[in-house]
Amino acid sequence: MTIIALEEHYSTQSLRDANAGHFLLRNPLVRDSDDARAGTGFAGAGRELVGRLHDLGERRLANMDAAGIDVQVLSQSTPGPENLEASLAVRLAAEANDVAAEAISVHPDRFAGFATLPTPDPRAAAKELERTVSGLGFVGALTSGHVRGRYLEDQFFWPVFEAAEALDVPIYLHPGVPPQAVIDAIYTGFSPMVNAALAAGAWGWHIDTGFHVLRLILGGVFDRFPGLQLIIGHMGEVLPSMIWRANWMLNGISGLDRPVQEYFTENIHITTSGVFDHAAFAAAVHAVGTDRILFSVDYPYSSNDEARAFLDGLPVSVPDREKIAHTNAERLLRLGNRTQGR
Repeated sequence: MTIIALEEHYSTQSLRDANAGHFLLRNPLVRDSDDARAGTGFAGAGRELVGRLHDLGERRLANMDAAGIDVQVLSQSTPGPENLEASLAVRLAAEANDVAAEAISVHPDRFAGFATLPTPDPRAAAKELERTVSGLGFVGALTSGHVRGRYLEDQFFWPVFEAAEALDVPIYLHPGVPPQAVIDAIYTGFSPMVNAALAAGAWGWHIDTGFHVLRLILGGVFDRFPGLQLIIGHMGEVLPSMIWRANWMLNGISGLDRPVQEYFTENIHITTSGVFDHAAFAAAVHAVGTDRILFSVDYPYSSNDEARAFLDGLPVSVPDREKIAHTNAERLLRLGNRTQGR
């Protein structure tokens, strides 16, 4: 069975350096010390993690091979360019995309790419999406959370969605940490490491991403761009369990063209990244069905082996397992030519 993994990260040193003051790179969970992540659920300590993010060669491929993963769709790890000054974001996004493109050119049967977008400059981001998709063969884009507290339903960012719809490629909305004011208000009161975890991968950024999706729906993004397809990770960022309630509460007052839940089932895809839990999977299936669920690991933050074991153990039919493992991705990302014969 062919296995395609969609949320698999790399990083460039220049983007890490530019984001040195970012919450994620100054908190005790991800500092580059050897013991930074010891005892957590993550798949490596600080320097080891950075090494895996920077590697786009034989070590990464060996790790994929050991778990039977055929293709990774590469994407820049958060933090990306989202909170940088616009001209710097444009330069470093292009640099990151060129790094990924080089790795893909060396191993075109093993890697595909989601573009890094300089979202602080939406028109430049739309041009970079066009360059990477039309010129470099990328299969979509990934962006992480809000842009300096500004969420993407703001029409300022709509050139990005217009370009994605015209190119017929999806946008992967990856989490970013909540705005600092939110972190200061509610993700405090415990040890520094617990505060950092709560604000990020344990809770805060999943809630913020689910909220971000609702903002995109309520802000009319999918009414203006009905062909736009959005991917969200981590089994749907809590939304599968709550979309019925949001639909029930908002439909009479939203002013939208369609029921809230209909956007979720027609414009949203969900990946398994980093949440290997059967209850969360059941909620995702109930919300969107197996045609819109795609396998992901969240490498190197999660283990390829753990993700593959979860996929193999899902209580689904063989055809549904095939959909989740590769055919949904082949259809959405038009990857069939890369996986034929595998």
